[in-house]
Amino acid sequence: MEKAFWLEKWQKNEIGFHNTKAHPLLVRYFDHLCLNTGSRLFLPLCGKTLDIAWLLSRGFRVAGAELSELAVVQLFEALGVKPEILPQGELTRYSSDGIDIFVGDIFQLQPEALGPIDAIYDRAALVALPEDMRRQYSAHLQALTAIAPQLLITFDYDQAVMPGPPFCVSDDEVTQHYGSEYRLTLTEAVDVPGGLKGKVSALEKVWILQPEIAE
Repeated sequence: MEKAFWLEKWQKNEIGFHNTKAHPLLVRYFDHLCLNTGSRLFLPLCGKTLDIAWLLSRGFRVAGAELSELAVVQLFEALGVKPEILPQGELTRYSSDGIDIFVGDIFQLQPEALGPIDAIYDRAALVALPEDMRRQYSAHLQALTAIAPQLLITFDYDQAVMPGPPFCVSDDEVTQHYGSEYRLTLTEAVDVPGGLKGKVSALEKVWILQPEIAE
């Protein structure tokens, strides 16, 4: 998926993927990550999601990566916060108390810039990328975060009916990306009300990924 595709979506405000409240599956399953208050979460391809405000309100710190600077500007406006804006290599870092968002290509984000991460919340990143980029992304994400625990949300549907995005990511594919480093638990699969984009019946699946502990 070309960068221009997503930048144009934000420019035209074609953001049907943006929820108007915290994602109910995040609210329901976040505690399964067993994090302490103050833990720092990474949200890849975060947009201006209200999930960030929900996490901050519960006393967690948030780091994110987002291609669209417009989305990040709108995020901080919605939070009512004026960020400090600094160059960070090829990226731009928007920061305030408890939040750091890196604007630009996530593949250019490096671990030393991101800093320590306690867990990952991936609601909209893996499913936003085509198959060839998903392999690159999952490897990069693990390197970025030192294989931090994940709350991962995927979609499962007949991609012959709708080409995506969001893309279908099968259970087998999740295992291919993460099974060698994580213990994978499929926690719930729920029907998408009215179908995905009203076009195809789909399941939204919640995964908890815990790092395998070396013996």
